[in-house]
Amino acid sequence: MIIMSAWFFPAPSPEDEAPDAGTAYIIPKKEISMVPDMGKWKRSQAYADYMGFILTLNEGVKGKKLTCEYEVSETVEKLLGLLGTLDRWINETPPVDQPSRFGNKAYRTWFSKLEQEAEALVAAVLPAEKAAAAPEIAVYLKEAVGNPTRIDYGTGHEAAFAAFLCCLCKVGALRISDQLAIVFKVFNRYLQVMRKLQQTYRMEPAGSQGVWGLDDFQFLPFIWGSSQFVDHPTLEPRHFIDERVVNEQHQDYIFLDCIRFINEVRKSRRPVHQNRSNPTPTTHIYSYRTRIINSVSRF
Repeated sequence: MIIMSAWFFPAPSPEDEAPDAGTAYIIPKKEISMVPDMGKWKRSQAYADYMGFILTLNEGVKGKKLTCEYEVSETVEKLLGLLGTLDRWINETPPVDQPSRFGNKAYRTWFSKLEQEAEALVAAVLPAEKAAAAPEIAVYLKEAVGNPTRIDYGTGHEAAFAAFLCCLCKVGALRISDQLAIVFKVFNRYLQVMRKLQQTYRMEPAGSQGVWGLDDFQFLPFIWGSSQFVDHPTLEPRHFIDERVVNEQHQDYIFLDCIRFINEVRKSRRPVHQNRSNPTPTTHIYSYRTRIINSVSRF
């Protein structure tokens, strides 16, 4: 992990201050179209970089609370400002009246703002000497907030946001001292904005009914969130379906905050795919919680 961390968060060097004229940036395009392409992806340097980034952050947050003290750099503050802008645009783009209950078309108006401003938003986060990277990195930001055609959101979009953050690390905009802030500040704020998008525009889980994991929309907070529990003296998997524990400790643990949000959403509205033989949401919630405890009991 030390070698991995050092690679992803390189120490500043004189070259970092020089203009980035020697580096060629490429606009990302889809390269995985068939099953055999997955093999190429898993053997690629990009896959190693991405997985290394996820695992490095996983190691960094091990045993730590959201409320612990850590450095918040200027770049992190800029990223929080970027996410704040996306949040403000939601307020400025209210849902429209339409016959369909799900997939409010106002989301497309919101997304069009991001399409127009993404490169400028990313450039404002990057050091001036890395400005040429903005068009490439901006693609991952646009891919991270849902699909404007289907008006859905899922774990693939979340993965794009992780790739966005990974790119910022690779160009040196984020440093090793930012590890905790990347997860606890930036990613946590991203989750808040995505939840607001999902609820405001009634976005469906990508793939109709999500991936049927712990959460139909998110995956990474359960990886990084579980790392926070390593060597915890009292919390056990059985506590994660105890609403009292969740409500009392969700501010310290990203995992529990996700469970809290799931509980709130599941209670507030009946899932559209729920079978008629199950007329109340109570049984559905209980079943969902059973999935939670069965999954996390593998820790």
